[in-house]
Amino acid sequence: MRFEDIYQFFQDPPPIYLNKELAVCYVLSVLQRGDSYGTELIQLLENEYRTYRLSDTVLYSALKFLEDEGAIQGYWRKVEGRGRPRRMYQIRPEWSERAQELSRLWQGYATGNLPPGDNN
Repeated sequence: MRFEDIYQFFQDPPPIYLNKELAVCYVLSVLQRGDSYGTELIQLLENEYRTYRLSDTVLYSALKFLEDEGAIQGYWRKVEGRGRPRRMYQIRPEWSERAQELSRLWQGYATGNLPPGDNN
């Protein structure tokens, strides 16, 4: 290791992979803007938050959790410019308020503006 390596690390840090808890909050924040599908969720994260990444495994685990909890529902739709139909996800209306709370947690985390100890 050299000092140049340290400076390089901070100039171009490695990506931070989201865990399931963060992925759940991130997914809800995107779905509040409109319906989306898995590949798009990953691409949006990389485009909007350059330092964060989301693995397929964690994403689909978070989506399954949200479906099992009744927070989101999935449906199939042909997406323009894509070959096969995509599994689209949307927030269930009765989950709107809680989705907003969890979305705020993601926004606070991603921007570094989450008050310490803020759970809701």
